[in-house]
Amino acid sequence: MNVIEERLAVQDVIVLDGAFATELEARGFSVNDALWSAKALFERPDLVRDVHLDYLRAGADVVTSASYQATAEGFQKRGFTAEEAEALLQKSVRLAQEARDMYMAERPAEEPEPLVAASIGPYGAYLADGSEYRGDYDADEDVLTAFHAERLAVLAAARPDLLACETLPCLVEARALVRALREKEIRIPAWFSFSCRDAAHISDGTPIAACAHWLNSVPEAAAIGLNCTSPQYVEELIRTIRRETEKPVVVYPNSGESYDASDKTWHGAAEDFAAATRRWRAAGARLIGGCCRTAPRDIAAISAWAKKRAE
Repeated sequence: MNVIEERLAVQDVIVLDGAFATELEARGFSVNDALWSAKALFERPDLVRDVHLDYLRAGADVVTSASYQATAEGFQKRGFTAEEAEALLQKSVRLAQEARDMYMAERPAEEPEPLVAASIGPYGAYLADGSEYRGDYDADEDVLTAFHAERLAVLAAARPDLLACETLPCLVEARALVRALREKEIRIPAWFSFSCRDAAHISDGTPIAACAHWLNSVPEAAAIGLNCTSPQYVEELIRTIRRETEKPVVVYPNSGESYDASDKTWHGAAEDFAAATRRWRAAGARLIGGCCRTAPRDIAAISAWAKKRAE
């Protein structure tokens, strides 16, 4: 039994944290950089830890490291040595672990310890060209496997509880990640979440059903789902995934606002996450949180609902 199964045996919903980069921006830190939120690992590690701590205080059962866009290649392009780049990758996990230690020092001893997930962003996040939302990489499965393998090994050495293989735009990248986990003999449970363009397809057009069907037989996949997706599509996506697998479904969609890349602004109205959580749980989700533009207040709403449901 992996740690997700253990937690779900005693609680109905695992509450994930919310957005990281947009939360850094809300606190005055610019992520307008090829490294995006990973820039904060060397410029403002204190702020990284503070964001993790605020999500824990809001009720998150899992905090995810600031390694989504962190790669050895990316750090070395900024002038860091290979050893320094590896240390920064591991620092992303350790900052989340430090925040957890600080949180637990505030809480009763009998409270379950929150989990730390190491974020594994897609190849497109490293490219910083928007291809993480298209999946149109000029790279085959072998290239993607090699790209992910070393980063996975470095992050795993920091001993996170989980691996969050997230915002995957294509099934070939999920296949590559599974190959990389096996090549490096990494035994840490991983969830696989896809960015989706509608209620039936992931970003490159592959049916989400095909992704769930393939991952259903993959022992490394502890949960399957979606993130960085419009909330309007989530219920139907959950139902489709549930038809293909009995593994836990993980969902952490965007706020509901839309991003205009031309002027780098957000428009529209945010989702009422407290209300949406009820629908997503009813559809079959067991791990629920938020992605872009969500904040500790949204996670607090999810947590309050989950705790009330457990009473």
